[in-house]
Amino acid sequence: MSTDHPGKKTPLYGTYAKYGSPRIVDFGGWALPVQFSGIQKEHEAVRERAGLFDVSHMGEVLVTGKQAEAYLQQLTTNDVSALEDGQAQYSLMCYPDGGVVDDLLVYRISADHFMLVINASNIEKDIDWMLRHLLDDVTLQNISEETALLALQGPSAEAILQKAMDAELSGLTGFRFLPDAQVCGVNAIVSRTGYTGEDGFELYVKSGDAPGLWDRLMELGASHGLEPAGLGARDTLRFEARLPLYGHELSASISPLEADLGFFVKLGKNDFIGKDALVRQKSEGVPRKLVGIEMIDRGIPRGGYPVYADGQLIGEVTTGTQSPTLKRNLGLALIDAKYSALGAKVQVEIREKRLEAVVIKAPFYKRTAPAGHKE
Repeated sequence: MSTDHPGKKTPLYGTYAKYGSPRIVDFGGWALPVQFSGIQKEHEAVRERAGLFDVSHMGEVLVTGKQAEAYLQQLTTNDVSALEDGQAQYSLMCYPDGGVVDDLLVYRISADHFMLVINASNIEKDIDWMLRHLLDDVTLQNISEETALLALQGPSAEAILQKAMDAELSGLTGFRFLPDAQVCGVNAIVSRTGYTGEDGFELYVKSGDAPGLWDRLMELGASHGLEPAGLGARDTLRFEARLPLYGHELSASISPLEADLGFFVKLGKNDFIGKDALVRQKSEGVPRKLVGIEMIDRGIPRGGYPVYADGQLIGEVTTGTQSPTLKRNLGLALIDAKYSALGAKVQVEIREKRLEAVVIKAPFYKRTAPAGHKE
């Protein structure tokens, strides 16, 4: 593995070469592993056993002050007032027209102390947006540079992590977190969240503690079949579970309602940025809808491919691949709502040919075991 790869590097960059032959790619300006041993192998490890991801490129922002909750209520679509200490929620920040600034996690540490986890490519834009809407007595602190994030995901994640902790994990349910835990002697926020559709945990630690913690977790997980996993498997796993990726299923021009994320938009709460536009969109009906599609003809529906029906362009694929779990050629597509019914026939243009596909139910994969999940 080359050490002179361009781009920003996480605290774990120097650790990658210990584990297989990592292929490093540029991801939003970061040098990150797309795979260690192969996307299919890593994907299967997470579905069947466990995988460990470096997601230290994600952004973390502390929001503190007496008006912190009121500020976040105004800034985000979900109901922050419903949170208890030690609880997290998935939410979105919207523009006044209903488009999405970013999707994020909101962690309530206490009544006047929250942590936001935002997408790496949006850190600068998000913080600028937050500062433009800041309330008096609220302070923002960007702790992204000093924070590393490890994601331990899969059916064996709890058993592996329990070896590393004295605190009992079985009572930590989905979207709950321990704000001051010890993992292998390292101070960490331990959150039962993730981005894979499986049970799992996200561990927020100081940057300097990350390499040693990664190595120790890999040792503890060896007997459970733990594999290091890269961005490739992270993307196929989240895709099968229909978890959105900003810039694909969400953007400044795609609203949460179009992306079928209405559950996380609490239109009944007090005013928040974008509320009027989203109320209007809901009452009038969303013009476009994110749907699952499966190819009938041979071909893989990649992101950006045009989608047609009745001879007309009706939208495009946002993400698509051959599902590693299901071995079927599947996609998510944002299309004209009138063609979104299950069973509707559409065509995907692949290499200048319009190939037959059908609208199907998504998510494509749901785990059967209970527990927590993201993002």
